[in-house]
Amino acid sequence: MGAILTLLAMAAFQDAPPPAQDAPPPPQDAPKTDKRDTPTDPAETIDGRRRPDYRNQLPEAVIQNNPGAVRAPPPEAFPTDQVPIPDRWRLVQSLGIVSENWRDPYNQNTLKGDRPVNRAKVPWLPIHHDDWFFSLNLVSDTVLEPRTFPIPVGVQTTERPQSLDVFGSQGSFVFSQTFIAGASLTKGSGAFKPPEIEYRVAFAYNISHVNVPERRVLDVRPSRPSRRTDSFFGVQEFFVDYHIRNVSDRYDFDSIRVGIQPFQNDFRGFLFNDQQLGIRLFGNRDGNRFQYNLAAFWRLEKDTNSGLNSVIRSPRDDFVFIANAYRQDFLIPGLTSQLTAVYNRNREGNDVEIDDNGFPVRPALIGDLRGRDYDIVYLGYNADGRIGRINVTASAYAALGEDRNSIFTSRPAQVRAYFGATELSYDRDWMRFRVSALYASGDRDPYDNTETGFDAIFENPVFAGADTSYWIRQSIPFAGGGRVISLSGRNGVLNSVRSSKEQGQSNFNNPGTFLIGAGADFDLTPGLRLSANANRLAFDDTITLQVLRNEGSIPSEIGWDLSAAAIYRPFATQNVVFRVSGAVLMPSDGFRDLFTNRSQDRQYYSVLGNIILSY
Repeated sequence: MGAILTLLAMAAFQDAPPPAQDAPPPPQDAPKTDKRDTPTDPAETIDGRRRPDYRNQLPEAVIQNNPGAVRAPPPEAFPTDQVPIPDRWRLVQSLGIVSENWRDPYNQNTLKGDRPVNRAKVPWLPIHHDDWFFSLNLVSDTVLEPRTFPIPVGVQTTERPQSLDVFGSQGSFVFSQTFIAGASLTKGSGAFKPPEIEYRVAFAYNISHVNVPERRVLDVRPSRPSRRTDSFFGVQEFFVDYHIRNVSDRYDFDSIRVGIQPFQNDFRGFLFNDQQLGIRLFGNRDGNRFQYNLAAFWRLEKDTNSGLNSVIRSPRDDFVFIANAYRQDFLIPGLTSQLTAVYNRNREGNDVEIDDNGFPVRPALIGDLRGRDYDIVYLGYNADGRIGRINVTASAYAALGEDRNSIFTSRPAQVRAYFGATELSYDRDWMRFRVSALYASGDRDPYDNTETGFDAIFENPVFAGADTSYWIRQSIPFAGGGRVISLSGRNGVLNSVRSSKEQGQSNFNNPGTFLIGAGADFDLTPGLRLSANANRLAFDDTITLQVLRNEGSIPSEIGWDLSAAAIYRPFATQNVVFRVSGAVLMPSDGFRDLFTNRSQDRQYYSVLGNIILSY
């Protein structure tokens, strides 16, 4: 082995190039370039590298001569794990950065839960220990709305003699003022993990004035004038939220909430979006990637004119049981999927309910005029998120069950109805462009033992322009074939043909709904948004309308719903919001067939002025 290494070394030496013979010798006075001979720092042995364990010479000790000064405590007098300072919520005030003012809704404020309650200042509150937060919410919602819609003429009288017709003048005016006051008392750290317990109440007071051109529209009594001023006080939230446990170091949790509480079953409020008396078990897992709800609601009666909860009346014999589960990044990353099962158990077949204006709402004055019981199970899939650059919202439901009394046959009938809706949008800088489509199946044969018209429990959809849309915002009366019946209700998109969504029952003998539309939002500034929407509306099947109206044929086309809105937030927050919108319904053959009058080609409009002030 040694011989082999010697031969290899000799061969390497023989292959090396010889040194250059003509290279000039270096000048004698040339500076040396080896930095190791002249280090710039005694700690550096190589440029940029410090010698291990080298310590610079310490400066001379500073001797302070201050006779009479108080000597600082020794280091061992201070705790080693923490230093006492004002609580982290009031630290900015102690530093003089913020001075609290109860009238200030923007900076730190104890009244809106930015810092815990000082128990010494409120000894009358039944709270113990620390980390209690109080939050106060005040909202003023003002609505001014001139509008037109088909208004039937009363049977006994009219506002204008010698102008009797099936439909009268169409113009009306609505003023509505709602004040909402809410308060919550919460115990917790205020961040990172769910609160331990929360008590919350919210009250609403509404005063409204309505003026319509015909009598017996606002009140069943023909002697009453065609204008009305009304007010109502409602309880919209009244619940306790108790944190049962944490199940992971990421604060996945289980909680239970009991009382009057808001709940929305799907992302856009198609099936059930209301504030009702109930009990709800909810929580999450896997770092909040999975959420679930198990809830049961006992539906409250509502005020007819304001739609607020009436707690002084007995709840309805109408129960809603809900189970749903959400999973983030399923089926694809960026998309949240939800599976839901909802059971609606209604036992109001023997009820006779008269609304606050004297009109019967249960049973509905349609068909055989008999009460109904029903059991309906809704199975649904909902999705919300994005696929690449496309924002996606989608919902699909199947309504399966039994109606104990079909309004056409007075016999039990099976319910087999279907619903689907999707909205796709694309963002480009400050613009969003969207397309919408919705389908709710209609009843194909009123006289068989199957009802295929889809209806929701309590819809309040944020879809296709929402309440800017004429069709979604307005209630269209179904005159002829049914008294006090609406073709579609306020704040709803479905052609349910029911007395009202607040006090009436679901109706699965309906013509169904078809909608396709497009719209765009333009955020011109952080505080100004312009929106526009165009929707094409139609019935799925008009056979139920033909039977109710005793007509041979009714076209399916409803018409075009065109709307535009401007939303202005002067402070770029939700504390002050101004909104102005206008919508017009351009009727097609089906709508004009249902609401023929002397001005049958006239367009219907709605103008909305809205001011929201929040604290």
